[in-house]
Amino acid sequence: MKHPLPIWRRNRRSARLIWGKLDRKAMDQLNSLTTNYGLSIAAGDIQLLNGRWYVTHSGLVGIAQRNRCSGIRTAVVKSLSDATAYRWVFRAVVYKTSRSAGFVGYGDADPSNVSPLVRGAEMRVAETRAVNRALRKAYGIGLCSVEELGYLSSPPKPAQAKGTGSSHSNENGSGNGEPRLRDRLCLLIRQHQLDPILVKRYAADFCGTQEIREASRDLVESFIAHLAEWAARDRSGLLCKLNGYALPQEVRP
Repeated sequence: MKHPLPIWRRNRRSARLIWGKLDRKAMDQLNSLTTNYGLSIAAGDIQLLNGRWYVTHSGLVGIAQRNRCSGIRTAVVKSLSDATAYRWVFRAVVYKTSRSAGFVGYGDADPSNVSPLVRGAEMRVAETRAVNRALRKAYGIGLCSVEELGYLSSPPKPAQAKGTGSSHSNENGSGNGEPRLRDRLCLLIRQHQLDPILVKRYAADFCGTQEIREASRDLVESFIAHLAEWAARDRSGLLCKLNGYALPQEVRP
């Protein structure tokens, strides 16, 4: 019987496959995250964005489960929320044991700090952010979580026209000499068993282009990070979103 690779070796292999060769600092940090928290790249627990590691909601929940977290309580902060303006503030309390003091975290969301793709879901985004902050406090996680990032919450920057000095990526993601975006996207599709045709249509819509190969590298990077976060947090919701890009006559197995 073939035994699975130790988690550190799996993380190292996944990191090289997705992001290529990393510098010593990034690898040392990955080793620390693996050893101290048991976080897994393949499971979507952590992401590398702009050279820095970020934990995901699923990664934080996994840490809580492994440490036998007693419970999490959330509530809307009514005095700071405004349903008519789609502005929500949540308070979350994490109880590590049934007798422990709670660790409190707050999260906010409104149309100005969430992606257009999740407009109308500001309440859920705010609650997730609050839970993430409370979990990070409870278990001493120094990393910011992906869901708290403006990098993923802000509307994507419009792609610059060709000839303006901005390099454009093709389907292989090799617009600036780093041919790894396509590999990263393919890995996500295989990992979460997504329909590649629907993902490509969603990517083009996300980037505001007719086809994904016309988008700038920065936009494709943003889409891949967004897709990875959503797939790890709520695969069912992502599948519903992707199904909206199926043509009426298409029949998927």
